[in-house]
Amino acid sequence: MLGPPGSGKGTYASRLTAILGVPHISTGDMVREEIKAQTEIGRRIKEYSDRGELVPDDIIIAMLLERLKKPDAQRGFILDGFTRTLKQAEELEKLFRINLVVNLNVPDEIIIQRLSNRLVCRRCGAIYNRLTLKPKVDEICDLCGGELYQRDDDKPEVIRERLNVYRRITEPLIRYYREKGVLKDVYCNDLMTPPDVIVEKILGFIRDMEKEEAEKKGG
Repeated sequence: MLGPPGSGKGTYASRLTAILGVPHISTGDMVREEIKAQTEIGRRIKEYSDRGELVPDDIIIAMLLERLKKPDAQRGFILDGFTRTLKQAEELEKLFRINLVVNLNVPDEIIIQRLSNRLVCRRCGAIYNRLTLKPKVDEICDLCGGELYQRDDDKPEVIRERLNVYRRITEPLIRYYREKGVLKDVYCNDLMTPPDVIVEKILGFIRDMEKEEAEKKGG
């Protein structure tokens, strides 16, 4: 899943994992777990995160490769928040063949409005939104009853810096994956578009990809 912060990567990936039966692996969640556990890596990561900067490639790559060795990832996986740089993409492709890259296109105004209203469950990590995806009980997670909170990096001033960092470092990946023929664009220009509408578009790309691969094997 490729797209700027707040484009919906986590929301769509969490729905796709239930449908496809492969794990949703969020490097952002992995990073936050390290910070929460106050590990040495977590403390280093927090310094970058607090400034709205990307965590260095070597830290992210090492964490991800360890995760992909686990049994549940052997049939496939959905990556959310990785890759973000060309170096990450090259390192990943040394070990895995990437079938599909979904590029989420969302205007800045919608991203800022969406993230400023995003809530995350402290216990299970489920994502909600005060405008578009409200919990049944205010500030309480529907799934586990945990407390919902706003992340520090979802405040408007940090969001703008995250978008600047994304454009400077990550957008070259769009060209990289487009040239490889695996990138598909998904557009969302309306804040109120239900997540399931976007998920169905992505599933359409997956079905087309599977059909093409089956035809290649048959031919």
